[in-house]
Amino acid sequence: MTETCPCGSGREYSACCGPVIAGAVPAPTAEALMRSRYTAYVKGEIDHILGTYARADGANRKATEDWSRKAVWKGLEIHRVEKGGAGDTEGMVEFSAKFETDGRAEEHRETAYFIKKAGTWLYDSGNVRTETVVRAGPKVGRNDPCPCGSGKKYKHCCGK
Repeated sequence: MTETCPCGSGREYSACCGPVIAGAVPAPTAEALMRSRYTAYVKGEIDHILGTYARADGANRKATEDWSRKAVWKGLEIHRVEKGGAGDTEGMVEFSAKFETDGRAEEHRETAYFIKKAGTWLYDSGNVRTETVVRAGPKVGRNDPCPCGSGKKYKHCCGK
Protein backbone atom coordinates (compact mmCIF):
# COMPACT_ATOMS: atom_id res chain seq x y z
CA MET A 1 0.00 0.00 0.00
CA THR A 2 1.34 3.44 -0.89
CA GLU A 3 1.56 6.27 1.59
CA THR A 4 0.64 9.81 0.56
CA CYS A 5 3.24 12.37 1.59
CA PRO A 6 2.20 14.48 4.63
CA CYS A 7 3.47 17.65 2.90
CA GLY A 8 0.24 17.97 0.90
CA SER A 9 1.78 17.55 -2.56
CA GLY A 10 -0.56 14.64 -3.30
CA ARG A 11 2.43 12.49 -4.30
CA GLU A 12 3.59 9.27 -2.70
CA TYR A 13 5.96 9.74 0.24
CA SER A 14 8.57 7.53 -1.46
CA ALA A 15 8.59 9.83 -4.52
CA CYS A 16 8.28 13.14 -2.65
CA CYS A 17 9.83 13.97 0.73
CA GLY A 18 11.02 10.47 1.65
CA PRO A 19 14.21 10.49 -0.45
CA VAL A 20 15.06 14.05 0.68
CA ILE A 21 14.64 13.15 4.37
CA ALA A 22 16.66 9.96 3.89
CA GLY A 23 19.48 11.99 2.30
CA ALA A 24 19.26 10.03 -0.97
CA VAL A 25 18.63 13.20 -3.00
CA PRO A 26 18.96 16.91 -2.17
CA ALA A 27 15.86 19.11 -2.15
CA PRO A 28 15.72 20.61 -5.67
CA THR A 29 14.02 23.84 -4.51
CA ALA A 30 13.49 25.88 -1.36
CA GLU A 31 9.82 24.84 -1.40
CA ALA A 32 10.81 21.15 -1.60
CA LEU A 33 13.06 21.65 1.44
CA MET A 34 10.21 23.38 3.30
CA ARG A 35 7.89 20.49 2.51
CA SER A 36 10.49 17.93 3.63
CA ARG A 37 11.04 19.81 6.90
CA TYR A 38 7.29 19.80 7.64
CA THR A 39 7.13 16.09 6.80
CA ALA A 40 10.12 15.47 9.09
CA TYR A 41 8.17 17.07 11.97
CA VAL A 42 5.21 14.80 11.19
CA LYS A 43 7.39 11.67 11.09
CA GLY A 44 9.75 12.60 13.94
CA GLU A 45 12.80 12.76 11.67
CA ILE A 46 14.64 15.26 13.87
CA ASP A 47 18.06 14.70 12.27
CA HIS A 48 16.70 16.00 8.94
CA ILE A 49 15.28 19.13 10.58
CA LEU A 50 18.50 19.89 12.46
CA GLY A 51 20.67 19.02 9.47
CA THR A 52 18.95 21.51 7.18
CA TYR A 53 19.72 24.65 9.19
CA ALA A 54 22.17 27.06 7.60
CA ARG A 55 23.42 28.16 11.01
CA ALA A 56 25.05 26.02 13.67
CA ASP A 57 22.76 27.50 16.34
CA GLY A 58 19.65 26.53 14.34
CA ALA A 59 17.51 24.74 16.89
CA ASN A 60 17.35 23.03 20.23
CA ARG A 61 17.08 19.25 19.69
CA LYS A 62 14.89 18.58 22.74
CA ALA A 63 12.44 21.37 21.92
CA THR A 64 12.26 20.21 18.30
CA GLU A 65 11.65 16.60 19.37
CA ASP A 66 9.00 17.66 21.88
CA TRP A 67 7.09 19.74 19.33
CA SER A 68 7.32 16.99 16.73
CA ARG A 69 6.10 14.32 19.14
CA LYS A 70 3.41 16.26 21.05
CA ALA A 71 1.72 17.87 18.05
CA VAL A 72 -0.92 16.14 15.96
CA TRP A 73 -0.02 17.47 12.53
CA LYS A 74 -3.02 18.46 10.39
CA GLY A 75 -1.51 19.85 7.20
CA LEU A 76 0.81 22.21 5.40
CA GLU A 77 -0.33 25.07 3.19
CA ILE A 78 2.09 27.01 1.00
CA HIS A 79 0.87 30.61 0.58
CA ARG A 80 3.65 32.17 -1.45
CA VAL A 81 7.02 31.29 -2.95
CA GLU A 82 9.63 33.75 -4.23
CA LYS A 83 12.77 32.56 -5.98
CA GLY A 84 14.14 29.35 -4.50
CA GLY A 85 14.30 27.53 -7.83
CA ALA A 86 17.00 25.19 -9.09
CA GLY A 87 19.07 28.10 -10.49
CA ASP A 88 18.67 30.42 -7.47
CA THR A 89 20.86 30.83 -4.39
CA GLU A 90 18.13 32.20 -2.11
CA GLY A 91 14.42 31.81 -1.76
CA MET A 92 11.40 32.53 0.41
CA VAL A 93 8.42 30.34 1.29
CA GLU A 94 5.44 31.63 3.24
CA PHE A 95 3.53 28.74 4.78
CA SER A 96 1.11 27.61 7.46
CA ALA A 97 1.50 24.39 9.40
CA LYS A 98 -1.70 23.35 11.14
CA PHE A 99 -1.53 21.12 14.21
CA GLU A 100 -3.19 20.32 17.53
CA THR A 101 -1.62 20.29 20.96
CA ASP A 102 -3.56 19.19 24.01
CA GLY A 103 -6.72 19.08 21.87
CA ARG A 104 -6.38 22.74 20.84
CA ALA A 105 -6.13 23.62 17.14
CA GLU A 106 -3.15 25.83 16.33
CA GLU A 107 -1.47 27.28 13.27
CA HIS A 108 2.18 28.17 12.79
CA ARG A 109 2.40 30.75 10.00
CA GLU A 110 5.88 31.74 8.92
CA THR A 111 7.78 33.47 6.16
CA ALA A 112 10.86 31.28 5.84
CA TYR A 113 14.10 32.26 4.10
CA PHE A 114 16.38 29.73 2.49
CA ILE A 115 19.88 29.84 1.04
CA LYS A 116 21.73 27.44 -1.21
CA LYS A 117 25.28 26.49 -0.19
CA ALA A 118 27.38 24.11 -2.30
CA GLY A 119 24.25 23.03 -4.18
CA THR A 120 22.25 22.28 -1.03
CA TRP A 121 19.17 24.21 0.12
CA LEU A 122 19.23 25.18 3.81
CA TYR A 123 16.78 26.95 6.12
CA ASP A 124 18.32 30.32 7.04
CA SER A 125 15.74 32.20 9.09
CA GLY A 126 12.06 32.91 9.45
CA ASN A 127 9.53 35.42 10.62
CA VAL A 128 6.64 33.88 12.52
CA ARG A 129 3.36 35.71 12.17
CA THR A 130 1.53 36.04 15.45
CA GLU A 131 -2.15 36.78 15.44
CA THR A 132 -4.28 38.16 18.22
CA VAL A 133 -6.95 35.73 19.32
CA VAL A 134 -10.35 37.38 19.15
CA ARG A 135 -13.05 36.03 21.44
CA ALA A 136 -16.11 34.92 19.47
CA GLY A 137 -18.60 35.80 22.21
CA PRO A 138 -18.77 37.94 25.31
CA LYS A 139 -16.55 37.09 28.26
CA VAL A 140 -18.24 34.94 30.88
CA GLY A 141 -17.43 35.90 34.47
CA ARG A 142 -16.96 33.30 37.18
CA ASN A 143 -20.20 34.29 38.91
CA ASP A 144 -22.26 34.71 35.73
CA PRO A 145 -24.85 32.11 34.80
CA CYS A 146 -23.26 29.30 32.78
CA PRO A 147 -23.87 29.76 29.04
CA CYS A 148 -24.68 26.03 28.71
CA GLY A 149 -28.11 26.74 30.24
CA SER A 150 -27.74 24.62 33.38
CA GLY A 151 -28.81 27.46 35.68
CA LYS A 152 -25.60 27.11 37.71
CA LYS A 153 -22.91 29.71 38.09
CA TYR A 154 -20.17 29.34 35.47
CA LYS A 155 -17.53 28.56 38.12
CA HIS A 156 -19.59 25.59 39.36
CA CYS A 157 -20.37 24.24 35.91
CA CYS A 158 -18.37 24.54 32.68
CA GLY A 159 -15.80 26.85 34.28
CA LYS A 160 -14.45 24.09 36.55
